[in-house]
Amino acid sequence: MHNLHEIPVSSLSGVGKVKAQAYANAGVYSLYDLLYYFPRAYEDRTNIKLLRDTSPECKSALLLTVATEPRVHNIKRGMSLLKFRAFDDEDTCEITYFNQSYLKEKFPIGSVFRFYGRVERQKNKYLLNSPAAEPWVETIQPPPFFSVYKLTEGLSQKQISQNVEAALVLAKESLPDPLPEEIREKYNLCTIYYALKEIHFPTSYASLATAKRRLVFDEFFFFATALSSSGAKTIKHTAPPCTDSDISALLKLLPYKLTGAQERTISDIAADMAKREPMSRIVIGDVGCGKTVCALAAMYIAVKNGYQAALMAPTEILATQHYHDLSPIFEKLGISCALLTSSVSAANKRKIREAMTSEEKSRRLDVVIGTQALLSDGVEFAAPGLVITDEQHRFGVNQRALLSERNKHTHVLVMSATPIPRSLALVMYGDLAMSKIDEMPPGRQRVDTYLVDESYRERLDGFIKKQVDGGGQVYIVCPAVEESELDEGEVDMSEIALYGESLVKKEKPKLKAAVKYAEELAVRLDGYSVAFVHGKMKAADKDATMRDFSMGKIQILVSTTVIEVGVNVPTACLMIVENAERFGLSSLHQLRGRVGRGSRKSFCVLVNGSEGRLGDNAKQRLTTMCNCYNGFEIAEEDLKIRGPGDFLALSGNSSIRQSGSLDFNLASTCEDTEIMSSAFTASREYLKIDPTMKNHPPMKQAAERIFKMSGDIIN
Repeated sequence: MHNLHEIPVSSLSGVGKVKAQAYANAGVYSLYDLLYYFPRAYEDRTNIKLLRDTSPECKSALLLTVATEPRVHNIKRGMSLLKFRAFDDEDTCEITYFNQSYLKEKFPIGSVFRFYGRVERQKNKYLLNSPAAEPWVETIQPPPFFSVYKLTEGLSQKQISQNVEAALVLAKESLPDPLPEEIREKYNLCTIYYALKEIHFPTSYASLATAKRRLVFDEFFFFATALSSSGAKTIKHTAPPCTDSDISALLKLLPYKLTGAQERTISDIAADMAKREPMSRIVIGDVGCGKTVCALAAMYIAVKNGYQAALMAPTEILATQHYHDLSPIFEKLGISCALLTSSVSAANKRKIREAMTSEEKSRRLDVVIGTQALLSDGVEFAAPGLVITDEQHRFGVNQRALLSERNKHTHVLVMSATPIPRSLALVMYGDLAMSKIDEMPPGRQRVDTYLVDESYRERLDGFIKKQVDGGGQVYIVCPAVEESELDEGEVDMSEIALYGESLVKKEKPKLKAAVKYAEELAVRLDGYSVAFVHGKMKAADKDATMRDFSMGKIQILVSTTVIEVGVNVPTACLMIVENAERFGLSSLHQLRGRVGRGSRKSFCVLVNGSEGRLGDNAKQRLTTMCNCYNGFEIAEEDLKIRGPGDFLALSGNSSIRQSGSLDFNLASTCEDTEIMSSAFTASREYLKIDPTMKNHPPMKQAAERIFKMSGDIIN
């Protein structure tokens, strides 16, 4: 039996050193990687059109009869054209293949083919160049969908398809099913081989839905398994008890009184940290509810008891903001604090690391605030007591696993600014105790929210100018980075439902793309400083742009949802969300929370890009946003309307990647509460009976592989 993880793609016919490197650039090294390199979309060849109904902007499926004998024309040495004519019920088309003279015998006169390609018009002639072609027989129709893969330089759709087909031949005999049979039977799931075969080469819409459902279940299931297993191991360790929880000196330095919710949360944290068992607690609350002061109290308790504390943020700019906010308070308390990010100079990094590991308490660094640089090799603590992660959902599973492994003898506190319904939080964070801050500090103003459509564009531009002229700043959020790569005839993976027999494609409005939008806006608002930021930018460029915006050098920032969690800009007073109908309630609420953080009256404008054609769900969501301002109420409503997608960043499509990837692949488009809940339940039930997965080793191997966890984390 072959181990597909150990067989390199270079073992396949036609994959030499150059092609193997091209695959490596796409993250594919073994045959196993190749099987899990899922299509980004599918060509839907079921919508057959007449030649006269096609558009040169997109590919079309055509049912044509060959009218003339294919002839080869040699245009110059080594180059040839194969040409023939074919017709439908109304018109005739000239079909050309470049350097494919071997196809001459494939198209006899009178034969019928389903062609798929882009039809060009030249005067009164229709032209079709190098289309895909499948023989058409009424009783044996060709497959409805053809996979479209994300390409890197050196790879073609045909190459990937052929290589996947070859890998599937080996997989039929060599790939063990990672799910125990009893789970597959209980939840009516297909085998892993069937799922992989159909996700790459679907024979029908129903089979594709069945395959996707199984693979989505796997992603949820193994995520739950990894969480439970690493959590089970962590609980066996001890942590330093921090029994001195008097924070009165800290409270005297604060310019405000704690809310009741903050007091309860700090009390929960203090009680956890007093035990020898490691604290594993999550603090959940709205943007601006005061989670940071709870983290400050936790760090103060750790240091008071002789231990060190670390606060890790997902971005450098957020880490820097935490440092600037907290270090002055620490200084007044006589607590040493440093900022450790990738941009800190090598000399300063060395000094910080030395101070972190100093055995001499007077020279030891008490608190370190930073990014994932805190996980770098060589970063150690002399007396670790507490690790806090802010916006943990923004860290990859690999980073969270490393954090867990490195800090198994410390207390762990997690913070999230995404209000989560209790039912969903229990599924996602079942291994963590939960504190909920459901009370906003006094003085926090309400951000008036309005829904408009494209007819308001001119007035909206005027409103932007008015806010900037008054000294304010503006966020404009677009759902896409650039224009969609999807052809009109393609079906995005997000459109494949997990149940059902037929695909009903919905007409989609054109998504506003951040890059193009910023360019157009700069022309319309000449004289105002406009910039854009998105997740595909280099981290340094993104941080520099955000920093300039926070300093007031940029007046209008066009962005994707990358700004959901970011810098505090008190002068930002207007949030505009384009294509608001494409976002979940929780994401919209997060975005709205970026403004209204200062003394200025602030506004949020939701722009409906559907030209008035809003579905019931979208209408309900946007109406709720205009009338409701409580994050937890919004979260409950969102769960009712859409399922868990937005909270887990599992909703959206290839154009809309909402914040907080959990490193899922297909499940990033899942909006089905039932399948997520089933997968988590199945994992918990199985691990009660077989906690080390010794009865089904492929299950353990899959969890370790998918989440890139080392074997000593799951044991």
